[in-house]
Amino acid sequence: MKHEKSFSCEFFPPKTEKGAENLRTTLAELATLNPAYFSVTFGAGGSTQEGTFDTVKEIQKKGLSAAPHLSCIGSTEDNIRALLKSYIDIGVNRIVALRGDMPSGMRETGEFRYANELVEFIRSETGDHFHIEVAAYPEFHPQAPSAQVDMENFVRKAKAGANAAITQYFYNADGYYRFIDDCEKLGVEIPIIPGIMPITNYSNLKRFSDMCGAEIPRWIEKRLIGYGDDKASIVAFGEEVVTELCRKLLDNDAPGLHFYTMNQTGPTRTLWHNLSIGC
Repeated sequence: MKHEKSFSCEFFPPKTEKGAENLRTTLAELATLNPAYFSVTFGAGGSTQEGTFDTVKEIQKKGLSAAPHLSCIGSTEDNIRALLKSYIDIGVNRIVALRGDMPSGMRETGEFRYANELVEFIRSETGDHFHIEVAAYPEFHPQAPSAQVDMENFVRKAKAGANAAITQYFYNADGYYRFIDDCEKLGVEIPIIPGIMPITNYSNLKRFSDMCGAEIPRWIEKRLIGYGDDKASIVAFGEEVVTELCRKLLDNDAPGLHFYTMNQTGPTRTLWHNLSIGC
């Protein structure tokens, strides 16, 4: 099924005033690219709930579209209901619905166990008010007991009322294509938008990838290690690799791209221009 391509950006809530100022600058600069929306992440068990809301509110005030991440693990129906109302009150009409991570020390999952339950709850409370995105894992969720179980979980989320999905970042396009083929065989027809992580720093990328289960292909990792402290070479190589990945995905009918900006302007803007998005 063909869908209009969507290009979007993701931020995380700043923790300091300096971080907030940096994000305002980044937002102003990336807004000139006219992305479909800016998503804002949500910490484990709601640990950045206030920061997420404040960031979303600031984006909305500027006349831009924000999509808050909404994490249900460790939460209650009353908490989620109140958050949904607060977002509706400030004009939000998109939600990224996630199970989320269990906070350190918490044993009980709360009233929601899985993301499909959150999607169902949002639909039951707000009807079609929100455009709902869910998460997808072409290389499989690191906590999934098997590839089959992970796929079953994704299908439940998609069919619970999601409008689209955003993938964890990846650098192996073939894994994404196989994931799409498997989804289509199981009757999933929503757009599954690749998440794109620019490469600018090997140690940070390695840490993030180890945490989220994203694979760094060996040939890429060896090149990055070989550059050592040569930041310019890392950035140039990363730009080349990720631009080519994006081109390949778009040429093969990916329904858009979602850029993990890490609250930085340069890498995302460079990729956007390289790909002539919106031109």
